[in-house]
Amino acid sequence: MSCTSVIINDIGDNYFSLIVDESRDSSVKEQMGVVLRYVNKEGRVIERFLAIVHVSDTTSLCLKDAIDSLFAQHGLSLSKLRGQGYDGASNMRGEFNGLKALILQENPYAMYIHCFAHQLQLVIVAVAKGNIIVNEFFVYVSMIVNLTGASCKRRDQLRQIEHDKIVTLLDSGDIISGKGKNQETSLARPGDTRWGSHYLTLLRLSSMWASVIGILGNIQDDATTSDNRCMARGLIDRMNDYEFVFALHLMKYLLGITNDLSLVLQQRDQNIVQAMSLIDTMKSQLQDFREEGWQIILDEVNNFCELNMIPVLTFNPSILDY
Repeated sequence: MSCTSVIINDIGDNYFSLIVDESRDSSVKEQMGVVLRYVNKEGRVIERFLAIVHVSDTTSLCLKDAIDSLFAQHGLSLSKLRGQGYDGASNMRGEFNGLKALILQENPYAMYIHCFAHQLQLVIVAVAKGNIIVNEFFVYVSMIVNLTGASCKRRDQLRQIEHDKIVTLLDSGDIISGKGKNQETSLARPGDTRWGSHYLTLLRLSSMWASVIGILGNIQDDATTSDNRCMARGLIDRMNDYEFVFALHLMKYLLGITNDLSLVLQQRDQNIVQAMSLIDTMKSQLQDFREEGWQIILDEVNNFCELNMIPVLTFNPSILDY
């Protein structure tokens, strides 16, 4: 018996939900991944990958036809569908001609649920980009990641610089070694629809600060184009600016709170009641930080600046007492 047959038999005549994501494979062919979510006989929530289906395009009608064909192939009935969830792409969530609407026309009980974690990411993106300082900060972060990772040579140089730094710190006893420690030696590339990737980027940028400055210095001295040399110099100046460091630590703290929520929301056993409770907890954490976190973040930023020989900004005492 095939794995697919086991899945279909496990579902039986019970209700199930549909999870779909569309992408392109290495040959640039459009394809659709289909996952079924259901409750088994023991009362456990189960998610099972059913198939990858190649589609001629990702219009809603084409996707709907592909799903109908897949259901017919495996003896699944659309009338048993009780939930549908997609990646949020515009051609899969339209109110009228989207896949959601097409399925709801046939089965009004197949409720559409947008991924809570994805919704959280989109909210964070919108809010962050609404602040010009934060938006500008992430523009510079993207430039740093792109410039330092533009070639294999630069990535190798960054890894070597970071490796040498870690060896020196281990020899001096300033850091300790252990399973999972000191493993990351490259910057993660941030992406808007996966705001958690920005958090990972900030964590690595913070821990690899001196190494990133070093590779930018190499680019400034050795790059073949004047544009890259000028960009590297400008990014070094920006990284040595107090406002940039402050934005780094502020966003690292805030994204750490939202990242914890995002990871929990991606767990299979979450429900709407638990999700709302988790959101309330996050809002409380953010409010506490807003009311009491100023001195904590300020001390952290100042210590970081002193460690990396960055001029510390002196605040007016009246501002600190505000």
